Parts: sequence; C-alpha cells; structure tokens
Amino acid sequence: MTPPTFAALRKALLALAVAAPASLAAGAVLAPAAPALAEVPGQQRTQAPGFYRMALGDFEITALYDGFIDLDRKILGGASAEDIQSLLARMFLADTPGVQTAVNAYLVHTGKNLVLVDTGTAKAFGPALGFIADNIRAAGYAPEQVDTVLLTHLHPDHANGLLRPDGAMLFPNATVHVAKADADFWLSEEVAAKAPAENQPFFAMARAAAAPYAAAGRLKPYQPGDGLVPGVEAVAAYGHTPGHSGYLFTSGERSILMWGDLVHSHAVQFARPEVVIEFDADKAQAIATRKKIFADAAAQKLWVAGAHLPFPGIGHVRTEGNGYAWVPVEFGPIRADR
Repeated sequence: MTPPTFAALRKALLALAVAAPASLAAGAVLAPAAPALAEVPGQQRTQAPGFYRMALGDFEITALYDGFIDLDRKILGGASAEDIQSLLARMFLADTPGVQTAVNAYLVHTGKNLVLVDTGTAKAFGPALGFIADNIRAAGYAPEQVDTVLLTHLHPDHANGLLRPDGAMLFPNATVHVAKADADFWLSEEVAAKAPAENQPFFAMARAAAAPYAAAGRLKPYQPGDGLVPGVEAVAAYGHTPGHSGYLFTSGERSILMWGDLVHSHAVQFARPEVVIEFDADKAQAIATRKKIFADAAAQKLWVAGAHLPFPGIGHVRTEGNGYAWVPVEFGPIRADR
C-alpha cells in the first residue's frame, strides 16, 4: 500500500473540518466527558529550607536561618515609644505578639576552610528556633565538615547551637574561636555568681555550650590581632557584650563584615543608631560602635551580614538624612561574571 499523497491528506483534513461542525450540531460526541475536578489539596504551611547562597570573590557565603523570636518593642530604648512605634509601622512591621526577629548564622567556604559564624539557639528558646544543623544539611554540607566556628559572642542565641540535643559536640571537628574578653566574662563562675539571678541562666548556658569543646582542646579564646584563618580578621564591636566581635572576610577586592548583634531592629536602629536594646551590656559603647561601623560600611560600600537582620541578613548600609538605611541583597544565582 502506497502512502497517501499530500493532496490526499489535504482533502481528508478539509473534509474533517467541514464535517466536525455538522456532527456537533447533530449532537455527536467526539470525546469522552472530562473527569470531575480533583479535590483542592490542603495548603502547605511550611517555608522553603532556610539557606541563601552568594559568592564573594573566591569565597562562597551561605546564610543559614535558625528561626525567629518575637521581641517586645519595649526592650528598645533611647527613643520615645511613639518614635519607635512609628518607625516599626513605617516598615509595616506587626508588633503583636512581638516584632518577628530572625536569628541567622553564616557558613563560609574559603576554599581552604569551612567556617561557621555563630551557631544559633538550638531549642533553648522553643520550637521556632534551632534549625541551623538542618539548614547546613539542606545547603549541601554536614556539621562534621565544619573546621572552624567563630562566635561573635556567647549569648545563647549564638552559642547554644554548638551542641546536639544529647549535649555532645555538633561540630566535633571544629575549633571554636571567641574573643577572650567574652570568654573571661561568660565562662566565669565568679562573674556569674555576682550577676543578677535572672541573668545567671545565660552564664550557665554559655558554660554548658563551651564545655565539651574546652575539654577536647577545641575552644580557643583569642586576643585582638591574633590570627584566625586565612582571609578572616576579627573586628572589635564591643558594647553589646564585653568581647562582642564581628568578622571581616576578604577575597580579592571584596569583603563582607559579619557583625553579630550590632542591630536587633532594622526598622529602628538604622534610622536611629542611638537606640539600644535591653541586652546591651555597655549601652554607650554599643551606640559608639554602631555609629562607627555604620559610617565605615556606608563609606566603603561594604557588604555586611547581621544575626538579627531579616533573613538572609546580607546587604549594604547607606546614608539617609541624619541616619542610615538598610539595603538588602537581591535573590539571584551564583554568577562568575560579577
């Protein structure tokens, strides 16, 4: 049997085109009825894994989301309640049951080291926090691969994540670095004994988090100017705690400052750097530190990353009027051409 010619195919298609409307008019059924629509599925009330990745020269930066805590705006001071409420409202931030505040950490692959800056909270403050280990794994790494942990300070939302739920080291192959001034304060039983009773649990949590690393010889308090790992420099950011420090990562001509708790409220403290939080140990020093680092970051157009900035907490600082403004990073792919 020979295949049909083009003319024959064309004739057949024209015949179908003419016949179809007539068939429909006569009530002919050309296809089975469509099946009934499936039941609408339930909503998915979970978020995507909490990591965000960017390149910095030859370094790979991965922001890690530990979770959130709702902070009462009343713990901010240095401005009137009306001014603080106005600044929050200007950024469309709800303050009931509190202002949702992120807890972030940062994983940096330098090519030679896998460095974690801060470790999150574990489950010390409830189920909304404690996801650093999960998000390290979601980002393609394992806690056992981390060789260096840099703590900005020893508050529990930065150091409690050093431990697994059973109290063992989550990062068994890491050396943990923290400023000596912070270690001397938070790890001292003598200092803790003199602290107000309501603050003593924070000292106990710091000692518990550090203990297995100290026992293994992996806790290394450092002095200003001490070397850490190649491409990383400690930056004094005192005030929030006695040894509160940031870490400046530099690859080629690009740098990022991971500044810990310099800012707790992006809506308030960029516009009004003189606003402090209840947890600042030396409020005057915390204000002076914030103003200096803001000015330097804006002038140098420096990348910065903050533990309590909206996730991923990476961006720039720019001047705005008599204060500053936060400019968050845009989501995008890892690119080699910029």
